[in-house]
Amino acid sequence: MQSGIPKQFLNVSGKPVLSYSLDAFRNAIPDISIILVLPEEHVVTWQRILRDQHLNFDHTIVIGGETRAQSVKNGLQRISEPGLVAIHDGVRPLITPLIIKRLFSEADKFGSAIPVIPVTDTVRQIKGDLSILIDRNHLRLVQTPQVFQSDTLLKAYATNCSGSFTDDAAVIEANGFKLHLSEGDPENIKLTNPLDLIFAEAILLQRKSL
Repeated sequence: MQSGIPKQFLNVSGKPVLSYSLDAFRNAIPDISIILVLPEEHVVTWQRILRDQHLNFDHTIVIGGETRAQSVKNGLQRISEPGLVAIHDGVRPLITPLIIKRLFSEADKFGSAIPVIPVTDTVRQIKGDLSILIDRNHLRLVQTPQVFQSDTLLKAYATNCSGSFTDDAAVIEANGFKLHLSEGDPENIKLTNPLDLIFAEAILLQRKSL
C-alpha cells in the first residue's frame, strides 16, 4: 500500500477502513457479537484511533497468530455459544448490510455461504515457458464475509490450521464439509494497493449521492 500505516487503519472518506466493516455488521444484525482479531502490536493503535475519532464499537479484541489461519482459530476460541459465524477481511470496507443479511440467511439454510463473483478477464495459467488458456466460465473470485455454522468451523480448525490456507472455505472443504457458493458483490473489493483506495473513495461517494 506504500504506507507506514496498516491498511485497516487508513482513512477513506474521513473514516478508518476497519470502521466501515464494523458499522456494516452492526447495522445488519444489531445484536451481533463482534470479535476483532489484530496483531498484538496494532492493538494500541486501534484503541488510540477509537479514542481520537470518538468511535464507539461494542467488540472484543483478540490477539492474532503468525498466520491467517491461526488468527482465525484464536478468534474462534472466544465463541461462547453455537450459532452462525461470519469471518471477514478487515480491508474489505465496502461490504453492505444487505449482503451480510443475505449471507447469514443462506448459511442458516445451507450450513455455509461463500460470496463469489464471476471472472470477467481472460485468464491464462503459466506452466514453465508455456501459458494455457483457462475457461473463465468455470472460475469464480472468492470474497468475504464467509459465513458458517460455528460447530463446523470449530471442528475444522481443531484438526487443520495450516498456514497454506488463504481463506476459511478452504479449511472447511479440506475437512470434508460441503460449501455453498453465494452471489457476491463486485463493489466488495479488497484494498491491496493505492489504486484500490481511489476505487473505494469513488464507490463511497457514489453511495452517499443515492
